[in-house]
Amino acid sequence: MKILYEDNHIIAINKSCSEIVQADETGDLPLSEMVREYIRGKYQKPGNVFVGVVHRLDRPTSGVVLFARTSKALARLNTMFSEKETIKKTYWAIVDRKPPEETGQLHHWLVRNTEKNRSFAYDHEVKDSKEALMNYRVAFHSDKYFLLEIELLTGRHHQIRAQLGAIGLKIRGDLKYGYPRSNAGGGIHLHARKIEFIHPVSKQFISITAPVPDDTLWKFFESQDSLPKE
Repeated sequence: MKILYEDNHIIAINKSCSEIVQADETGDLPLSEMVREYIRGKYQKPGNVFVGVVHRLDRPTSGVVLFARTSKALARLNTMFSEKETIKKTYWAIVDRKPPEETGQLHHWLVRNTEKNRSFAYDHEVKDSKEALMNYRVAFHSDKYFLLEIELLTGRHHQIRAQLGAIGLKIRGDLKYGYPRSNAGGGIHLHARKIEFIHPVSKQFISITAPVPDDTLWKFFESQDSLPKE
């Protein structure tokens, strides 16, 4: 478990592709419990330790995840996430081809299929669909791949994966949405790179950036991002 930020009210973790945020049918130890045990040990807290799940990432996705350490922080963060404009979430996705435009906004209507654990994107509203919006830009490219920087404007099930798939882009390693080969370890090249918000209690501006996984392609793009901007 890799801690990115910690104070009395919140804690941010850099989730790996193998970790889950909350308990599920696999029975694997979730990050929420790892955080609970960490706090219990570090601060010698007896009994039950409060850890509130604020948001989630798909299991094969890596990157920053926030947890609340107090009920006050959880309530305020829940409100902030529901209002969207008070939380800025930036993702990186490595895809197999260049999108039609260097920058743009994707607008779809998503329908979640729980049996297949997939979301399907439509260009118009259909029954049981939810509106999905995100901004993107092509940040860098290699000989074979393109790094997209994405700002999520809504938070839907598999939103980035489904919307990119709808315009013919496949995230590296994402078999569920059409990429032909899996990645080692079962993860995909989708990373919650940064989260920015006003602290729910102190009211200070907080910006948390998650280093990319230890992967050659990820490291190449991270190195490009660290170069001086023209």
